[in-house]
Amino acid sequence: MKRSRLGPLDVTSIGLGSAPLGGLFTPVSDADAEATLARAWSAGIRFFDTAPLYGFGLAERRVGAFLRQQKRDSYAISTKVGRLLRAPDGAAAEDEHYKGTPRERPVFDFSYDGVMRSVEESLERLGLDRVDVLLVHDPDDHYDDAVAGAFRALQRLREGGTVKAIGAGMNQSEMMVRFAEAVPVDGFLLAGRYTLLDQGALEVLFPLCQARNIGILLGGIYNSGILANPRTGAKFNYQDADAALVARALELDELCRSHDTELKAAALQFCMAHPAVTVAVLGARNAAEVADNIAMSEKAVPAAFWQELRARKLVDARAPLPGGA
Repeated sequence: MKRSRLGPLDVTSIGLGSAPLGGLFTPVSDADAEATLARAWSAGIRFFDTAPLYGFGLAERRVGAFLRQQKRDSYAISTKVGRLLRAPDGAAAEDEHYKGTPRERPVFDFSYDGVMRSVEESLERLGLDRVDVLLVHDPDDHYDDAVAGAFRALQRLREGGTVKAIGAGMNQSEMMVRFAEAVPVDGFLLAGRYTLLDQGALEVLFPLCQARNIGILLGGIYNSGILANPRTGAKFNYQDADAALVARALELDELCRSHDTELKAAALQFCMAHPAVTVAVLGARNAAEVADNIAMSEKAVPAAFWQELRARKLVDARAPLPGGA
């Protein structure tokens, strides 16, 4: 598998995202989670992304249980800070997104001390002595706290060699630009903001990251599912997609079909064609989905498809396309 650089790290160009293994939208059994991780490993994937939020600790425990069986220097793992998991008073309400989870629920904490506690607790859940990448998770309403607290902690951990790379993981690009200008970061995990439906990162973030050698871990490539299975009721940005987005996704799907290719293949290869993208982080809830993701990355997409995509102005004119189309 092709490899890329993320700060000092050598990483595979495809990574496994573990939100589905935390029960995103649907519960996942321990056996299915283990089989998913094993299939990713056998396919050559050596970058694994997780977070306390994903299944409220469940994803970290499952990822850690698998990776503890591998040689520590043979893979890279990222997790996130900014949420501490705490048991609520009384019964835990069912979560909107994560199913089959432990009782703990996330509490935002972007302070220096909170981040240090978060790292310790993540390492305990993972059963590992270190992680390679730490990302400040969803600090949308906490910019000042993130800069003064969370990033100060992450810089200290990087300076001490506890982690090798730091950055942020978010569903927006605008604040990432602010972080890039304020903090010496190594990379960002950008979810859902550079896809066939949303190329907002092209304007400022990607050029800035290329100029400063900041890696992009790209998640949400299928925009929460609508680019995998476009239909009424499909998810976009973790919510039900509106009619206009469904219509655009169906138009893209129809164009793919007219060129005898698949929307998932086009969606994935479109994202990976941008030179700013370091790793495509692809979620999966079972081994079959991992295999399908790998197949979509390798499936032949005709040059005529990319040419028509450009001609019909279905993507930003500045977006690079595979093969230079």
